[in-house]
Amino acid sequence: MKAGWNTRDIPLADRAGRAQTTQGFAVKTAGLILFLGAALAWADTPREQAPAPSPERVRELVHMVRQECGSCHGMTLQGGLGPALTPEVLRGRPAESLVVTIIHGRDGTPMPPWVRFLNEAEALWVSEHLLTGFPAE
Repeated sequence: MKAGWNTRDIPLADRAGRAQTTQGFAVKTAGLILFLGAALAWADTPREQAPAPSPERVRELVHMVRQECGSCHGMTLQGGLGPALTPEVLRGRPAESLVVTIIHGRDGTPMPPWVRFLNEAEALWVSEHLLTGFPAE
C-alpha cells in the first residue's frame, strides 16, 4: 500500500473540480486585493472640500442633528442609546467613514441610513463639524 497520494489517485472529474475551485479562489482573492488597493489609493487622494450648504440648509442640518440624531446620541450629543458624537470620541476617525455611516447606517445596530434626508456633501459637512465641535441650534 502506498503512503500518501498524488493527483493520479484522484478521478479526472474530481481533479478538474478541485482545479476550478482553487483557480476561482485565486481569482477572487486577486480581485479583492485589487479592490482594497484601489480603495486605499482613493482614500489617500486629496479631494476638494465640498461646497458648504446654504445658510438655510445649515440651520436645517443643525436642527436635524440636534433633534433627530440627538434622540439616540443624546440631545447634547454626549451619548444615549447610540455613542457620543463629540470630537473627543470621534478623534482619529476620518470624516469619510462617518459619511458612510450617516448615509448607509450600520447593519446590526439601531443606526438607520439617512440617505433620504441628506446627500453625501451634506453628510460630509455634518461629519466635519462633528469632528470639530457641532454648532448649537
